[in-house]
Amino acid sequence: MTLKRNFLPVITTLVAIFILGTSCGQGVSRLDSISQTLTPMSASVKGTATARAEDLGSKNDLATAIVKATAQAGIIFGTQTAIADINEPSRLATATAIAPVNAELPRYGLDPSQGYVAWLQGPVTIDLQGYEQTGYANDYQNITASNFAMAADITWNTFNSSSGCGFMFRSNADTNEPSQYLVLITRVASGHLAFLGMADGKIANYRTFFPKDEDASFSWFNDATNRLAVVARGQYIDLYTNGTLIGQVDVSKPPSALIPKAPAFDLPSGATEAQKEDYNNQVSQLNDGIDDLNGQLSQALMNFTTSNVILTDGYMGFVGMSQSGSMTCNFTNAWLFMLVK
Repeated sequence: MTLKRNFLPVITTLVAIFILGTSCGQGVSRLDSISQTLTPMSASVKGTATARAEDLGSKNDLATAIVKATAQAGIIFGTQTAIADINEPSRLATATAIAPVNAELPRYGLDPSQGYVAWLQGPVTIDLQGYEQTGYANDYQNITASNFAMAADITWNTFNSSSGCGFMFRSNADTNEPSQYLVLITRVASGHLAFLGMADGKIANYRTFFPKDEDASFSWFNDATNRLAVVARGQYIDLYTNGTLIGQVDVSKPPSALIPKAPAFDLPSGATEAQKEDYNNQVSQLNDGIDDLNGQLSQALMNFTTSNVILTDGYMGFVGMSQSGSMTCNFTNAWLFMLVK
């Protein structure tokens, strides 16, 4: 898997008390044609803490926390402004804009005082057509990170259950043989989450999880939305879906010898006709999907000792990886929080 990276300058605009950093970027593999739509985040998307709370109110219990966080955001923002001024002034956000992030951080065992909001993004869309294609996108692609938390709502529509959407991070941005970490969610079985460590273009570390084991709300249906979050601290990578911890990866440890058993794969009651058809398609692809997972694991087991992946810093972005057919990954309500302590 190879990625091409084109850098565009960051454009900064001063609006009232806002300082917003905005750039656009997109990438494709060398051999594949990828159509992507990138929409930089606007003030209307950021909105206010109240608007964000109303949007989340029907989904989870963050709404109340967000409104409360607004009152504290001014103090937190003052500290974060001082930090960001030293590092990258173009990445500042207003206290109102970062309030939802500050409210969400405790779900991942984090506190706003541990760092600062580096960017807010969305919506971003990656569209892929064809066999084994890879695409990525990031409106702030010249920002690198070592220790961080990153989250986004992912809405997907994939023909092949092995096609996935997720994040790339600590990447060297090599266009031919990338070294990087990938975290992807796919629709294999009842839903699947994978961590891949790439060394010089080869899979050299691998972990696989089935979110349903921990997160009953995870949905594998097409056009469903799941929230993916990653917290990276040194050699440890914590993986979350919909606010639930799915697993932790120690990148210094080799892959497990076997793929864990997939949970029961049943059609939920009250499914629509479209969902029933989707379920039948998923069942027909189940064996091929598990074969794909075992194939990735085999590569990692073979390459781990010779290509041990220990990456400490690098570029990051949103990723779509298509096994075959068409697929769309939509990323919304995305943010990056830099950990400084």
